[in-house]
Amino acid sequence: MGTAGDDIAIDPVERAIERLRAIYRSWTRETTVAQMRTDWDAAFAGCSVPVTCQPVSAGGVDGEWIAPANAPRDKAILYFHGGGFRIGSIASHRDLIARIADATGCRVLAIDYRLAPEHRFPAALDDALTAYQYLCDQGLHPEDIAFAGDSAGGNLVLAAMLAARDRGLPLPAAGVLMSPWTDLAATGASYESRAEADPIHQRAMILALAKNYLGKDGDVSDPLASPLYADLAGLPPLLVQVGDRETVRDDSVDLAARAKAAGVDVELQVWDGMIHVFQLFPEIAQAREAIASIAAFLRNHLHIGHERAPQ
Repeated sequence: MGTAGDDIAIDPVERAIERLRAIYRSWTRETTVAQMRTDWDAAFAGCSVPVTCQPVSAGGVDGEWIAPANAPRDKAILYFHGGGFRIGSIASHRDLIARIADATGCRVLAIDYRLAPEHRFPAALDDALTAYQYLCDQGLHPEDIAFAGDSAGGNLVLAAMLAARDRGLPLPAAGVLMSPWTDLAATGASYESRAEADPIHQRAMILALAKNYLGKDGDVSDPLASPLYADLAGLPPLLVQVGDRETVRDDSVDLAARAKAAGVDVELQVWDGMIHVFQLFPEIAQAREAIASIAAFLRNHLHIGHERAPQ
């Protein structure tokens, strides 16, 4: 019979936490942003499901089509990766995106939007909107497009919808948000109540990333930078998933409450014991369950036939 230490050693969530800590431990004040990006991509490289990956220029934005076999050509998911607007890429998120594509039976356009500090707000948002316009220019109808993203990418899902709405553009069919970063001022109660439970993200780090994205004179309450402060009326249906151990948990909880109050069809799922963007880790059973739930939501709103069961 194993000891408590043995149990912790084989727990998939604890293994995921150690993977993350190993990356962060390797960084010092002298580590360049370029090296951080390389390390992050290397740590999450690979693809565990059978999909085709085709590079594309989405209106001038570097992107990649990630598609399962027999995916319909008239449907698409537009994916925005996480990484605090500082790190992350298609490479680091290809496996997560591929698992969503495979489970949904829908092709995904992922983009490498511009990152800060080289390209501050609203560069990433501009790239997101360009990619959306690209899909529409390819002949896809907005009602056949869904947005999805994690962390900072979840922020972009909302910001792109809000910007499109305010410009009078048609909105996509739905949005999926995994641990979205919606409040760059980091005002949620969970920044204190989950500080000990969250193994990675603390408020000081979040505020530093916000400053990196916005610049020293940026406005953390700009609704296109912090969608939590936006008028959310008129947005399409949203699925929000977040782990209960996250300091950024209330970015999701408060967002869902405000969206519901604004008349938005929103489903909030708070996953017990889960960490920030736990869906990145296929070895975690709850990650597989979460992606199955995402797939069901997307298939419903994109009207993709039910002959293919989520994996």
